Amino acid sequence: MRIVIAEDDTLLREGLAALLRGEGFEIAATVGDPDALIDAVTEKAPDLAIVDVRMPPTHTDEGVRAAIRIREIHPGMPVLVLSAYIEQSFASDLMAVSASGVGYLLKERVGRVDRFLEALRRVAKGQTVIDPEVVTQLFAHQNADEALGRLSPRERDVLALMAEGLGNAAIAEQLFVTDGAVHKHIRSIFGKLGLSPDDRSDRRVAAVLRYLDSERA
Repeated sequence: MRIVIAEDDTLLREGLAALLRGEGFEIAATVGDPDALIDAVTEKAPDLAIVDVRMPPTHTDEGVRAAIRIREIHPGMPVLVLSAYIEQSFASDLMAVSASGVGYLLKERVGRVDRFLEALRRVAKGQTVIDPEVVTQLFAHQNADEALGRLSPRERDVLALMAEGLGNAAIAEQLFVTDGAVHKHIRSIFGKLGLSPDDRSDRRVAAVLRYLDSERA
């Protein structure tokens, strides 16, 4: 897998590159600003881009805006965004056009190497991965929409793990239930969120987006 890394902190950027090289990944480029990121993705055609949320010149949302631009120029390009803070609106912005092949993680996850690499591989395969802390804060938010409010505690657990990018078998393992029970919960979630089997969109992704969008209610 060929990766472009965009991070303005030189130490973190090179440390992340060294970690990934040690795990057998090819680093196509490392850059420190949004313009260089867009140029590197266009020139190197990587399999995935890892992008810091806060980059020059203002260190606010330049990384997210660059990631969105990349996916406009190169539809389907997997992007894993790293943030030092929980910013739910950024995750929702990133997934607004397409949630396929998108990840949003706190930087502290990088230190949990196995979980970080698992998330990276999922994003590269086109899956959606949202940091568990973002998920937790969304469920704690008081303005969650009415449909989400109808979910049972167990259904909320299942949806939270779906947002992290886990498949049915992994969810079953995490919750110590059967695959059949997970399938039943997911079917109930789709029903309560009004996601019919006839929808052309991926219902798992649609459920996660509904979940994220509740923060803006």
